[in-house]
Amino acid sequence: MSTEHESGFTGPQGAQPAGGQDAVGPAPDRTAQQPAVPSAGAPPVAPVGGPSAAVPPPPAAYPPPPAPADPGATAQQPLSAYPPPQTPAMPGAAPYGAGPAAAVETEADRAAWPPPSTHPFGAGHPVGGWGGGADHPVGATAEGKPRRRRNGGLIALVAAVAIAAGGIGGGIGALVSGNSDSGSVGSSTTISSTVDQAALNRAPTSVAGIAAKALPSTVTIKAEGSQESGTGTGFVYDTEGHILTNNHVVAPAANGGKLTVKFSDGSSYAASVVGRAEGYDVAVIKLDNPPKNKLTPLPLGDSAKVAVGDATIAIGAPFGLEGTVTTGIISAKDRPVASGDSTGAQASYMNALQTDASINPGNSGGPLLNAGGQVIGINSAIQSTSQGGGSPFGQTEQAGSIGLGFAIPINQAKWVADTLIKTGRPVYAILGVLRNDDYNGDGAQIMPSDVQGTPAITPGGPADKAGLKPGDVVTKLDGVPIDSGPTLVSEIWTHRPGDKVSLTYTRSGETHTTTVTLGERTGDSQ
Repeated sequence: MSTEHESGFTGPQGAQPAGGQDAVGPAPDRTAQQPAVPSAGAPPVAPVGGPSAAVPPPPAAYPPPPAPADPGATAQQPLSAYPPPQTPAMPGAAPYGAGPAAAVETEADRAAWPPPSTHPFGAGHPVGGWGGGADHPVGATAEGKPRRRRNGGLIALVAAVAIAAGGIGGGIGALVSGNSDSGSVGSSTTISSTVDQAALNRAPTSVAGIAAKALPSTVTIKAEGSQESGTGTGFVYDTEGHILTNNHVVAPAANGGKLTVKFSDGSSYAASVVGRAEGYDVAVIKLDNPPKNKLTPLPLGDSAKVAVGDATIAIGAPFGLEGTVTTGIISAKDRPVASGDSTGAQASYMNALQTDASINPGNSGGPLLNAGGQVIGINSAIQSTSQGGGSPFGQTEQAGSIGLGFAIPINQAKWVADTLIKTGRPVYAILGVLRNDDYNGDGAQIMPSDVQGTPAITPGGPADKAGLKPGDVVTKLDGVPIDSGPTLVSEIWTHRPGDKVSLTYTRSGETHTTTVTLGERTGDSQ
């Protein structure tokens, strides 16, 4: 499952070093890349009264023919023959039941026609019309000259309105009938009702109520560097001015660049990077001069208690549109996701919360909230159908939401953020092996041999102490199925250094289980 960062400056889709470690020492210099994303285990409606369904007008709908001026005069064409066949607007077209030949309109005919103001909705166009034009079936002739509307279209509209009114109920039917009886022309048939003020009061637990409370604490981050720039999102983490966001949002300004934080009221503040965890894709920045009256931290929830189907609310600045609020549900949990930075040299891994709330480039780093308004994740990546090259969104186009967004669980992000605030450096749990990302079978294989002088299993490391050997294939970690190397890393990084985990592996076709005490790596350099 391929995933991508959604800010405008992210890196190649799912890129990471092949044969890389799960955060253990220097990565071997190999050219192969691991999979970008780990695998997780009516035809058109014809116009009203079209050629095959002409609606004949009721006889009573037309006035009787005018009497001859004297007994010897020749009677005119009886008006009961109306509506006359319509002239198609375009060759071959026959809208509204037009016949094979067009009738010749006389001055007497025109005098017998209702004026335009008798349109049932006032001056306007029959069903299917939005104004005159050379290609309009009613508003103009084939030559583009204006012509008077024919009763055929008008009567078809009246019939359609009558059917709709009858289907809706006697109340509206009575209203239409009443207007007709009054003899008024062009009278409105709309219905007004009093406003229920109680219905307009947004409860604090409604989406509007949650958004109103969270928006002032959600910020837009602009990162500018010498080579690149981008826009993302973050949110107030504490009252000291710390902002929690994604690493890939602030990466352009990491080395002497400029960071600007903008609040929902339009005020902006300069900020600096406190610490970045590339592997987790988490970063903490701090306002240089924090405004005390704006620093209301968003409440943090418990991502471990999230259930599939729970309501979600995402806030961010998709494509630079600040303060955008979208909603959805948790569509999956514990989704192994790998996504790359802008250079492809560093991959990040997460055991993500999957949501169908619309997330787009610029939402990165923003909060994913639950129905109680608590942060349950940091929006970080999206699956996309974009086929562009270079960065995950392509060099020539940016990807958009297809309903598959991924957020870093807040329980993990909080631990990482607290570590960054305390030490400025990330800490990772490790197994102490080199992964074989070229392995195509089920599970995550340890490299069968050393790579460029780097041992497949770190001597004295966690895996070595647990009895693992080069070539072993890990199939489960604490009962969770492992189907690839990135999945193994994502699962390990849900734990902390020192945690004891049960590990199932196969060797020479036989299955074994052992207990591993996870080790520790500090910093992102490998």
